[in-house]
Amino acid sequence: MKLEKLYKLKEKLQKETDLSKIWLYYMDEFGDIPEFSDLGEPVRQDFLLTVITQVCQQIFGKPTNIDNILTIYIKEYQFYHAPFLASNHIGGVIFFEDINTGLIAVTSAASKIAKYSRFTGIAKSDRHDRN
Repeated sequence: MKLEKLYKLKEKLQKETDLSKIWLYYMDEFGDIPEFSDLGEPVRQDFLLTVITQVCQQIFGKPTNIDNILTIYIKEYQFYHAPFLASNHIGGVIFFEDINTGLIAVTSAASKIAKYSRFTGIAKSDRHDRN
């Protein structure tokens, strides 16, 4: 696995208009590789949890509980990634701290249709707390 591909992911996140292409690139290059999660450290990132909660509420039109989130931070690349459950929906998030940009993908368990949302915001690195 070549972590340098995170630079290409960051570029896609900033320029690609088809959000599904960004997510598929992430999943193909990193998301389906178990060793990738071992490269960072687990953290609690309140900003990302807040964004995920708000985006899922907008997607589903009602408050949605976010469970089983495991946020991993790779300091060298200022990169966060996490799987999560939003009620009966499987989701994931990626976020680059240095460009304050991320992407959320949520798939409905029933329809298997994915919805995506690109977002921006500031996640302060001094707020990293171990889970």
